[in-house]
Amino acid sequence: MAFDLLIKNGTIYDGNGGEAYKADIAVKDGIIAEIGDVSGNAAKEIDASGHIVTPGFIDIHTHYDGQVSWDANFEPSVNHGVTTAVMGSCGVGFAPVLETDHEKLVRLMEGVEDIPGTALFEGLTWEWESFPEYMNAIDFPHTIDFAAQVVHDPLRVYVMGDRAVFDQNATDEDISRMRDLTREALEAGAVGFSTGRSDVHRSADGQWTPASEASAKELMGIASAFDGLDHGVLQAVNDFDLEREDAGAFDREFDLLEEFVDASGGRPFSISLMQRDFAPQQWHQIIDRVEKANDKGMNMRMQVAPRGIGVILGLQCTFHPFIGFPSYKKISHLSLEERVTIMRDPEFKAQLLTEKSEKMAGDGTPIPPLTDTLLAQIELIACKMFLLGENPDYEQSIENSIYKMAHNDGVPVLSKIYDLLLQNDGREFIYFPIYNYTDLNYKAVHQMMSHPKALLGLTDGGAHVGTVCDASFPTYLLCHWTRDRQQGPQIELPRAIQMLTADVADYAGFNDRGRLEVGRKANINVIDHANIRLYPPKMVQDLPAGGQRLLQDAEGYKATIVAGEVVVENDQLTGALPGRLVRLGNKGKQAA
Repeated sequence: MAFDLLIKNGTIYDGNGGEAYKADIAVKDGIIAEIGDVSGNAAKEIDASGHIVTPGFIDIHTHYDGQVSWDANFEPSVNHGVTTAVMGSCGVGFAPVLETDHEKLVRLMEGVEDIPGTALFEGLTWEWESFPEYMNAIDFPHTIDFAAQVVHDPLRVYVMGDRAVFDQNATDEDISRMRDLTREALEAGAVGFSTGRSDVHRSADGQWTPASEASAKELMGIASAFDGLDHGVLQAVNDFDLEREDAGAFDREFDLLEEFVDASGGRPFSISLMQRDFAPQQWHQIIDRVEKANDKGMNMRMQVAPRGIGVILGLQCTFHPFIGFPSYKKISHLSLEERVTIMRDPEFKAQLLTEKSEKMAGDGTPIPPLTDTLLAQIELIACKMFLLGENPDYEQSIENSIYKMAHNDGVPVLSKIYDLLLQNDGREFIYFPIYNYTDLNYKAVHQMMSHPKALLGLTDGGAHVGTVCDASFPTYLLCHWTRDRQQGPQIELPRAIQMLTADVADYAGFNDRGRLEVGRKANINVIDHANIRLYPPKMVQDLPAGGQRLLQDAEGYKATIVAGEVVVENDQLTGALPGRLVRLGNKGKQAA
């Protein structure tokens, strides 16, 4: 038999979590046609000797909602084995939308997800008003497959206008309209609905996100849109009213989420899980309530990360400790090279270090909370600030911290940070894990990932482009947790592959992918597991309007395959664009 693609001599990890086995995989018409000792020829053959062969990875938590409309490549996710990305996380996105609200949604995404507004204004095509129209507009060839969730913030703005931000209580008419629009999107193939309930998330103008204080009545009304459907998930990010000095606030907020899930008819639900420094035990409370919810028959999961959730600080980045200092503000408009030259002047440094941070230049909004926190507790925080190195090390001890460097050199911490940021001609980065690293180790991370209700997620692919590149999580899981980790227990490779593939597919309802089985879609990775590695993050200027973002290269992906076509070969994009929008429900069945 003649096949389109034949992967020979690979070690198969099929996604089910069992032991690997040697086999060939044959592909025909984008579908896995045969697994075993395959005879026959193929238009293209890949020798996978010495390599592992896995299902393509599925990323359940990304923010490519804008980028997808102008960029077919899906970098950086495609560079890390991802073959299906789910967009529309945390309640932010760009549909439905009235023409008069374009700027509102851009400012919201800019503030919440650190995507440059100039890039969004330049890149977004706005060829839609309704959510189904948005789905149609982005349904053109890309490197990988992608799916869209209905997002609460744009939905609220579309229905309520200016009241969306300032009025917690939507009217019955508002709720009915939001429910109908959500149902319309789900029937068009949307894979779920997401909302954001975080006090940290703000628009670029400093305003609350529209859905952050939505009532239980509103959430339940929207969730009723799932009634009678056999597809769709719910997703939320929530800090559980940490700012309130009320012992019952956490449970009341979790009760609301349970009502939300109940109103959907029990659709699968996921909540972000991380260890926050300012509430270091809260993650245990979340796990306890999730376990109790599942005991009651709910399908509730927790999205977890395989490392600290942090930011990259640097002169090229969105944040660094000196961004609000008067002397720095005077030169902030200059090129990197010009700033570095000035900052190397000892007199300039001496003057700057006598100053205190002011408000941001421009619209008058305060320094971001991150920067305030950095400066107020710089000695303490520097204990978990690190240089990543050429082989990025995200699990370091206090002995390698910038605090320790400053102490050993006998200089103030801010002075040490200043000097480090000037290294590599001003291109040095400092890694600061805000979450998941309270105790300067991965004990909490390992516990989270090991929980039976954990889902690997939270990469934020496409977002926080000036501070984060966590789209590299899949590669990090494979090289650090299954091979290199010495500071504690590792994760078995079959289980890691299962976390990246079948677990997510089962949760999201992607029944045609996530496992290497005959009849499933040929989304496949061929990986040199013995040599897979991450490179340090790098800043590039390739967004519309010259916007910049962090990317992180990987080595070890011999092939990433989507619908039987090789989109990455030896770590490089091939130019193939077989990826398309994934639609679930009847729309998905019709498309198939």
